[in-house]
Amino acid sequence: MTSRVGPRAVGAKDTDFKPRERVVPHYQMSASLKSEVRKLNLVHLLIWLLVAAQVTVSHFNLVSHDTVSMPYQWEYPYLLSLLPLLCSSLSLPKNNISYLVISMISAGLFSVAPLIYGGMEMFPVAQQLYRHGKAYRFIFGFSAVTVMYLIMVVAVQVHAWQLYYMKKLLDSWFNATQEKKKK
Repeated sequence: MTSRVGPRAVGAKDTDFKPRERVVPHYQMSASLKSEVRKLNLVHLLIWLLVAAQVTVSHFNLVSHDTVSMPYQWEYPYLLSLLPLLCSSLSLPKNNISYLVISMISAGLFSVAPLIYGGMEMFPVAQQLYRHGKAYRFIFGFSAVTVMYLIMVVAVQVHAWQLYYMKKLLDSWFNATQEKKKK
């Protein structure tokens, strides 16, 4: 063990550790990508909680439908987007490639696809609001289509970045696995 105080070995300098202590680049990349995926998972969870709260409040009539309107059709399958979130979270601690692949595929099915459908479902209502200024659904006094489009814009960005970082992470893990097999 080394000591911070006391005699120093002859010829030892403060800079002789730099060539010896290096972290392999794919481990550095893996750590930084995991951090980004965790942050995006947290934002995804917050978006999911907003959608789940709206669905729950409207179905159990906790407040009047004038305050929180009935959910759009796309919100129900979007609630299944918790599955890719869980798979992604399970894949990170042990670098589990299988869970990460399942997370990426299910993110397309349960996260991105409902958002695309929702954009098409709400377009006529948004068009009517834009052209005539008439809104029939409200969330706390704001037009429901406006609020949901704002949530969708954030959700699309979050899911796109999630898929991007998960793909980079998958490549990093796969390259590390291939390097181990070569040795």
